[in-house]
Amino acid sequence: MPFSTFKLSATLQKTLKEKNFLKPTAIQEKVIPLVLENKDVVAQAQTGSGKSASFVLPLLELWSKTRDNAKKGKIKILVLTPTRELTLQVAEVFEEFSKYLERKPQIVSLIGGESIGDQLYDIQQGCDVLVATSGRFLDVLKKKQMNLSHLNYLVLDEADKMLNLDFTEELDLVLDSLPSKRQNLLFSATYPPKMLDLVSKIMTNPVQVSIEQTQTVESIKQRVIEVNRENRGPLLRHLLKENRWKLVLVFMANKRATDNIAEKFRKYGIKAASFNADLEQEVRNETLQAFKDAKVNVLFATDIAARGLDIENIDCIINYDLPRSPADYIHRIGRTARAGKSGEAISFVEYETEAHFRLIEKRSDIKLPRESIQGFELVGEAPQKVKGPAPVKGKGKSKKDKLREKQGL
Repeated sequence: MPFSTFKLSATLQKTLKEKNFLKPTAIQEKVIPLVLENKDVVAQAQTGSGKSASFVLPLLELWSKTRDNAKKGKIKILVLTPTRELTLQVAEVFEEFSKYLERKPQIVSLIGGESIGDQLYDIQQGCDVLVATSGRFLDVLKKKQMNLSHLNYLVLDEADKMLNLDFTEELDLVLDSLPSKRQNLLFSATYPPKMLDLVSKIMTNPVQVSIEQTQTVESIKQRVIEVNRENRGPLLRHLLKENRWKLVLVFMANKRATDNIAEKFRKYGIKAASFNADLEQEVRNETLQAFKDAKVNVLFATDIAARGLDIENIDCIINYDLPRSPADYIHRIGRTARAGKSGEAISFVEYETEAHFRLIEKRSDIKLPRESIQGFELVGEAPQKVKGPAPVKGKGKSKKDKLREKQGL
């Protein structure tokens, strides 16, 4: 089914052709018609499935048909996301697809790390589309200088991540500030039980859309390499040299580790950088742009980069440290093989982390062979499980002994 079969305006179709978007992804094919029919939608789709376009395109179509001629925009579309980077990315998608609209929407991003006063000023100068992190949106909401009475569309993007950030406690504040009559769209890669509570608060009889995980990760070559913890750095440098990847995203467990290892790799002449929440927003933006432009070839990041970032042409994902959950594993590896391309994901495993990765495999319904790279083989022995001492038998009489006495045995 080509994009031309959707009820999208000629101006949006022109942008799609210009960007060489000829055929919709599975999530786009299912969601776009539902949004155009003003349905509430709960969509479960993995990272890299093209979900941003699945709501941006139809919302721009609906907005362009219902907008008024006022000079200052009124907030009609609100998109909430869990991270700064995803917020900026979604806003950019709105900008790109509205390129040829007769009247372009005024788009404002709300993220932490920037002046809240400047952001309020931008909203008051006119805003049709507001894209915000949930935390900064609540900060601005408390200022009581934002008019949301004209809102028609609410989107929660990466809702499962927001739940992990205790968004449920703040959701009531958000909903109380919005008109009750609106269209609601919720997107999530995973669907934990508490998501049901979130959906019931926001929607009534939504249409549920689910895209199978295999449809989005089947083009990713997944590998597991056994290596001792202290040899992970040398092994990674070996893999970089052997494979000549242009863009590699490496996931680490903590912020300090990303800074330390990026500095070490730069000493080896590798164009490496770190990406974590401690960096100022301007530095984070510059680092991501340098990575997109291939001025940085290896990006060492914490899981903040795993959510929603759309960076094309990442050749390989390295799980230097394993993710905490199967859902995080899927989010991480979904950074490669974007837009129908192939990609590779490699996880480093040692004796102490083998059991954890087996759990990830079980819950992700995958089973991967273990590899060994010559010169970096896993050495030593797996730690033995130590049995605790045998329980001490009490001094009192057992039930069996008491029964014998009673029966005179």
